[in-house]
Amino acid sequence: MLRVLLAVTMAGALLPRLSCAQAQQAVAAAAPANPFFALCMDTHDSEKRTIEEQAALLKELGYDGAGHLWLDALDERLRTLDAAGLKLYQVYLRVDLTPGKEPYDKRLKDTLPSLKGRDTMLAVLMSGLKPSDTAGDPHAVAIIREIADLAAAAGIRVALYPHTNDWLERVEDGLRVVRQVERPNVGVMFNLCHWLKVDGKGDLKALLASAMPHLFAVSLHGADSAAAIHDGTGNWIQPLGSGSFDVGALLATLRELGYRGPISLQCYGIPGDARVHLSQSIAAWREMATPTSNLR
Repeated sequence: MLRVLLAVTMAGALLPRLSCAQAQQAVAAAAPANPFFALCMDTHDSEKRTIEEQAALLKELGYDGAGHLWLDALDERLRTLDAAGLKLYQVYLRVDLTPGKEPYDKRLKDTLPSLKGRDTMLAVLMSGLKPSDTAGDPHAVAIIREIADLAAAAGIRVALYPHTNDWLERVEDGLRVVRQVERPNVGVMFNLCHWLKVDGKGDLKALLASAMPHLFAVSLHGADSAAAIHDGTGNWIQPLGSGSFDVGALLATLRELGYRGPISLQCYGIPGDARVHLSQSIAAWREMATPTSNLR
């Protein structure tokens, strides 16, 4: 928070010497460049807040919006976020590649019109086969093309979501599928928690650079190192600002690579009152994400 206050103070000190346009640019430079929204903030909330109460809390704390798991209660999520002046950034969807099974929730087609014009993404998890098995590519590509074409009619992008132990487990899996799907509204998402679980030792900057042409979204949180997580001594998903993993360096890398898309706060599994950890995380976000160097 000190960095944010310093940045705003510096911008304010410059205002008398700047034109109106320059002053607006200076103030804008004191704010984080990426939209920041909360995901899974309700799954382990000890207060068991309603969807309406969740929207009110996010508004109060200063989040830009929320993500929504699956298609149930989506209308209520939209209504409550709209009432709070917040945005629905993502809706999550499962794809099952198991032969002979219905691949995804068929309510999707009737749901998509309610998302038209909102710049909401579908975040797609893909399971049903062993992780990273390229034998599943043709089936996966056909399904994602079908979903992408449905989504395109509503102006919606599709972000492939790497998830530990799923078929689509790595960012590299997502990129492989994206390149075969060949749809401009299909890209990938980088999820810190699943990267730490699955990899965590590779060159993260190189991975993000390779993903940049197709990187639609990023999720992060506080965490310990991959080594500590793998040997059982580290804590995986924590409030932002906790843990030994350098999230600030990750954000600096994303800024350096030119990423300006949305960033979600992954809250899955964090116990207790969501107000407590959401408050800690938004304060840490403002500290880490403010590009004060722009005020030189």
